[in-house]
Amino acid sequence: MADTTRKWDASPAANAPDNEEWQQFLAGAAKEKARKEKKEEMDKQKNENKNLKTPMTGKDWIKFAVLVVIAISFILPILLVLMNSFKKNVAVSNEPFSFPNSESFVGFENYTNGIEKIDFFPAFFTSLFITVFAVAFIILCTSMCAWFITRVKTWYTKLMYLLFAFSMIVPFQMVMYPMSFVANQLSLDNMFGIIIIYLGFGAGLSVFMFAGFIKSVPLEIEEAAMIDGCGPVRTFFMIDFPILRPSAITVAILNAMWIWNDYLLPTLILNRQKTLPMAIQYLRGGYGSIDMAAMMAMLVLAIIPIIIFYFACQKYIIKGVVAGAVKG
Repeated sequence: MADTTRKWDASPAANAPDNEEWQQFLAGAAKEKARKEKKEEMDKQKNENKNLKTPMTGKDWIKFAVLVVIAISFILPILLVLMNSFKKNVAVSNEPFSFPNSESFVGFENYTNGIEKIDFFPAFFTSLFITVFAVAFIILCTSMCAWFITRVKTWYTKLMYLLFAFSMIVPFQMVMYPMSFVANQLSLDNMFGIIIIYLGFGAGLSVFMFAGFIKSVPLEIEEAAMIDGCGPVRTFFMIDFPILRPSAITVAILNAMWIWNDYLLPTLILNRQKTLPMAIQYLRGGYGSIDMAAMMAMLVLAIIPIIIFYFACQKYIIKGVVAGAVKG
């Protein structure tokens, strides 16, 4: 009987049958191995490049110095307000740029006095209510409007878009008196009606940003949702609105900073309620007297919430602005 046993090589390739499929498999495996090795080498090179520090040139130092000066010019007023909020009223007027010392330091006395004088908490919650609901209405209504304008290609949607863009360049001073008269006639001179007015003034920029972002959203995603049975409303809220989150957060930050710090519009519209900027102005007495120490303390309390909100959401600002700048 013939010996049918086969002597096997140590190499797997030598033991494999010599056919075309096996050769293709070996070639594919070799390519995959080369690809992985190349990827590992590129990742290693990338990590090494991260650790490398490029020496700064003369132009870089000049740019750095300019940015430092700009940063100081923005931060210094806030530091001055914070520093003077712990000093006596006389020291704030006579030595506003000096640090608190044993004679001028009063601790948190200015904060307690300011809170009592202006009824801080009612004004704070009025501002919070107006800001939260106005921003929510702006995001909801303008995002739907921008989606309709972008997806429905007709002459009147183009006209609407131009009107929203035009509203951004109209100065508030041109419309504030007729606006306050109309608001009074329509009984919008309260903290519920002012939300609608803020919606009107904030719609221009918000629609512009949302429309730019929606143009970058592929239409095929919405078509797939409609094939699955989604109507226009479900398509917007289940498909488009989650994608709009970067722009929505950017719009929320910009409008929240504006509405929270706004003094002129609530002064013209509100009759009974007062927002926080309005309440702080009550520290101005008659004949030019101003309780500067208490005012500094109240300004610190007024800017803390909006600074916290800004730092919590600042990473979305650039992303939302860049996404909203897409040309459709």
